[in-house]
Amino acid sequence: MKITNHTKKLTTITTVGLVSKPNDGTLCGYVREIEAALSKHDVTLLIEEKSAKLLGCGAGVSFESMCTRSDFLISLGGDGTLISLCRKSLHYHKPVLGIHAGQLGFLTDIQTDEISHFIEELFVGNYRIDTRMMLEVSLHVNGKIEKVVAFNDIVLSRSKISHMSNIKAYVDGQLFNSYYGDGLIVSTPTGSTAYNLSAGGPVVYPLTEALILTPICPHSLSQRPLVLPVDFEVSFESDGDTVIVVDGQDTYTMNEVDRVCVRSAKQGAELIHSLDRDYFDILKKKLHWGHV
Repeated sequence: MKITNHTKKLTTITTVGLVSKPNDGTLCGYVREIEAALSKHDVTLLIEEKSAKLLGCGAGVSFESMCTRSDFLISLGGDGTLISLCRKSLHYHKPVLGIHAGQLGFLTDIQTDEISHFIEELFVGNYRIDTRMMLEVSLHVNGKIEKVVAFNDIVLSRSKISHMSNIKAYVDGQLFNSYYGDGLIVSTPTGSTAYNLSAGGPVVYPLTEALILTPICPHSLSQRPLVLPVDFEVSFESDGDTVIVVDGQDTYTMNEVDRVCVRSAKQGAELIHSLDRDYFDILKKKLHWGHV
């Protein structure tokens, strides 16, 4: 397992892109605050066109144009907004800053009342950029391969409440287990505090690089979570009663997919964080650890 360092810094900041939480038109005030804080440093804010329309902030720009022209991107919303932005923007190689305007907020650690202060901190270098491992998911369909990326996890789950999933799992092409039950989660360390945690999987430090396999309500007492080195590729075959869900955002069925292969993506997502961010403090706060 490899721990990724966070020594990278932004070499220039002239243009910043922003995507806001879908279906929430109440965030315009925060966008104006971000824009005002950036303008003090002669930095242009580009708002993605769907977000701009929702917030009433003009025409906005296309997602592609925003990513191409920006030095870094801002996600204004919850963890779901940030995950979606990281997935869609991955091949543009742009760091992402998450501003928390959602619910739980494991990833979006900058609060809305810290916006102006943290933007000032950016321009004096008081921040860090963490690289989070992502998953490359290959869907094999009739001899063709469709590839998508996952930030948190890929879930193979039963499609009907009256049926169990029967999932054959392979490591580097060799059959090693059959999971019979409600399904299986393949998680990144960052995603270990998401569905994986609810299913009884381990919490793994997010800058670790590893594959986490956690069965969901297995029909066997011998099935347990498994943590694998990042060098392995895991693949799965199942029947038509199994669905594949990527980061809770994209869904496929095994009726359409012959085989699913999962490995570490060649590129990770880069997240901009405050130097004050402490992962273990977040765990204590969000999971209520240490309370008596």
